[in-house]
Amino acid sequence: MKRYLQVAAEFENLIANGTLAPGVRLPSVRRASSSYRVSPSTIFQAYYTLERQGLVVARPRSGYFVASRPAPTKSLAIVSKSSIDEADGDSLIIRFMKAQRRCAHPGLGASEPSAQLFPFGRISRSLIAATRRMASSRNALSAREAEADLRRQIALRYIVTGVTVPIEEIVVTSGALDALMLCLQVLTRPGDTIAIERPAFHAVQDAIKRLRLKAVEIPVDPHRGLDLGVLEAALRQHPVRACWFMTTLHQPTGATLSDERKEALVRLLAKHDVPLIEDDVFRELHFGLTPAYPAKHFDSNGLVLHCGSFSKSLVPGLRLGWVAAGRYAARIEHARWLTMTPASVPVQCAIADYLEHGDYDRLLRKLRRELASLQNRMVAAVVRYFPKGTLVVRPPGGFFLWVQLPEGVEAVELFEMAEAHEIAIAPGAVFSCGREFRRHIRLNYGRPWTPDVEKEIHTLGTLARRAMAEQRTARHTGREGEKWRQGR
Repeated sequence: MKRYLQVAAEFENLIANGTLAPGVRLPSVRRASSSYRVSPSTIFQAYYTLERQGLVVARPRSGYFVASRPAPTKSLAIVSKSSIDEADGDSLIIRFMKAQRRCAHPGLGASEPSAQLFPFGRISRSLIAATRRMASSRNALSAREAEADLRRQIALRYIVTGVTVPIEEIVVTSGALDALMLCLQVLTRPGDTIAIERPAFHAVQDAIKRLRLKAVEIPVDPHRGLDLGVLEAALRQHPVRACWFMTTLHQPTGATLSDERKEALVRLLAKHDVPLIEDDVFRELHFGLTPAYPAKHFDSNGLVLHCGSFSKSLVPGLRLGWVAAGRYAARIEHARWLTMTPASVPVQCAIADYLEHGDYDRLLRKLRRELASLQNRMVAAVVRYFPKGTLVVRPPGGFFLWVQLPEGVEAVELFEMAEAHEIAIAPGAVFSCGREFRRHIRLNYGRPWTPDVEKEIHTLGTLARRAMAEQRTARHTGREGEKWRQGR
């Protein structure tokens, strides 16, 4: 591990255990470099890493301070099928999805990065070559051969990231969501209980509803990730059949579990013999010099079913995913052939060709730099235009910001006001079975920065300020009315 990452990890532990409380000033760069016997630039890198994780904030001419964070909740919620079927909850998700299609400016609420960030010219050449090869009776690949080539390239990607996965363990699907659904179908039966995150990607809720499952929601801290203490209690108290977690660049918060906590998670689940469906579609989009390991790296029992995709990091729109399914690979493969259409052969050939010849790592480095720059622009715009008291979590990668609105601004109300201005955003309530996070929104910064994008943020900030002012007026009017009634 790089020295600056070691320094950052030590400060992270001090913050996590309360030794460095919110608001406390970190040692000056000069003092820290002397204490740790490293160069000032190493300390700057460590502090910048902590800032990206949202653990510290920089104050001009004052230094770095531990960020203020709300105390994590320790509540558990068992969510039955009937509660997920509530009309209000479903209608909000449906309204959110419709807004994506209907609004003239859907980018802030989108679930994928803009296609403009990707090399479609190079991918197109691979697709054309694959199509021509299929048209040739002499050189045509069978579906089995095409999948074998792609699985081989995926296995090589695992090796690059420090994980060894046997090729026969990899099952290719038409997108990551298909892989995740296959895992859930194989591991559960109607009425079973699974552990999910709170907040969680809204597709998780749809999967629970479709498969008639129950859920235990485990809280996710935007800075430290999944609460392992709550998970341990849930495993003791409830018959959890499987877990569905995003351990790296969690959606919507952007939180990433440290390698130590991922290892602890895998040990905890192995102790209870509970499989983990690891949704890991964003891991390639980290901003650090080296990526965090997936939880799969620490699995020696075949209990982690690691699901990935190329739609976030290579080709948005070309649905192609996979699962490294551990001890469940044969069952997953069988279920895929019974219930799902195999992934497109030309797409498999094209992706395999690009992974082998297209310099994927170079693309990823360029993409990460662009996304980091776009994140800086989006954060600066939110700070500039949104009302005082707005909190922004800066994730260490990906293309989402998790924004907490100040008191007096309801996310659903802001969503409706924005929709009236042809702007789509994702209100926090769509990320929880219990419709929590009513003062949170998710914003997508994964598209080229233009004056139009800045105008959208400016409009959102103006609407939030207006909602805040109307709330204050309503409270003042209510107090005056109460005084008048009491005076009578």
